[in-house]
Amino acid sequence: MTSIDDINSDEQRQSSMTLDLRRVGSGKRMTFGKVGEAKLSQWMADKARVSWIEQSEPWDLGSRLISQLDLPLNLDQNRHNAFHSRLKELRAQARQQARELPVSS
Repeated sequence: MTSIDDINSDEQRQSSMTLDLRRVGSGKRMTFGKVGEAKLSQWMADKARVSWIEQSEPWDLGSRLISQLDLPLNLDQNRHNAFHSRLKELRAQARQQARELPVSS
């Protein structure tokens, strides 16, 4: 018998991936590399949803949406999100780790 917890755990495993941030070029720019960027693009194609609306002042709408919606991967103007501090910490760790690795070609 499969429980809700089993399904949730399965979905989390399927939607998670490991990406290594690396310095590239002169060493100032960071990316996930060719393979990692392709994995991320595929994940976004499978999971992300995009919509748009023409707006004369999109920054106003963006601020309102960020304040009203749960957008955990957006750090800008999103300190109220429960995941904000953890994501900020994880991103800082990834940048530090990338700085310690050799520049990727």
